[in-house]
Amino acid sequence: MKIATWNVNSLKVRLPHVLDWLAANQPDALCLQELKCENKAFPLAEIEATGYQAVFNGQKTYNGVAILSKKPLADVTLDIPGFADEQKRIIAGTLGGVRIVCGYFPNGQAVGSDKFAYKMAWLEALTAWLKAELAATPQLVLAGDYNVAPEDRDAHPDWKDEIHVSVPERDAFKALLGLGLTDAFRLFEQDERSFSWWDYRMMAFRRNVGLRIDHLLLSAPLAEKCSACFVDKTPRKLERPSDHAPVVVEIAS
Repeated sequence: MKIATWNVNSLKVRLPHVLDWLAANQPDALCLQELKCENKAFPLAEIEATGYQAVFNGQKTYNGVAILSKKPLADVTLDIPGFADEQKRIIAGTLGGVRIVCGYFPNGQAVGSDKFAYKMAWLEALTAWLKAELAATPQLVLAGDYNVAPEDRDAHPDWKDEIHVSVPERDAFKALLGLGLTDAFRLFEQDERSFSWWDYRMMAFRRNVGLRIDHLLLSAPLAEKCSACFVDKTPRKLERPSDHAPVVVEIAS
């Protein structure tokens, strides 16, 4: 099974990139974040024309998540149950016995801000919900833009902003690992300074000044069967790209 995650930073703008990437890579499931479109504007017909199904949870201008899959998803969940939130950041579904959770984690803006407090409360609610999900479905993937670079090696040394690399954020990431999840990317030897996001400014992509903030965490049964995990930089080199690149995991059947 091949599962990918990609913050597209506007599905309307990046739809040609997404359609081309689906055709070239044929994932079983592609988790998308930052759709920036309401459900009524979701390009379902164009996606279905490629042979993919789609479930989505969108809102105007901001946020929004979707899962595209070759086969229909079962038991679809929108949002974190029991957590009051107007922002559309979570969608989950089950594919071939694997529970796929797609999340667009809050940015947090700045440590100590109201948005940072929201981020930490959101992460706490997510972790509590996933604990129950894992008890019910041992095969689980948590895919998405986490807006957290979990270790120093996941941030370019020139990164001076405290957000995304602060101790509270990294502790929250460790709490997710503490549920029994494994960072698929770190199961394999990777190049130094491997990132998934690069700012549009100051030629950051060309200079490889970035962060690794897009992750695929796997439950133990899936981690044992994981055969590859990598960042696909190809779409980041296109005209008008997302500032994120897809991250792909391959799991043996």
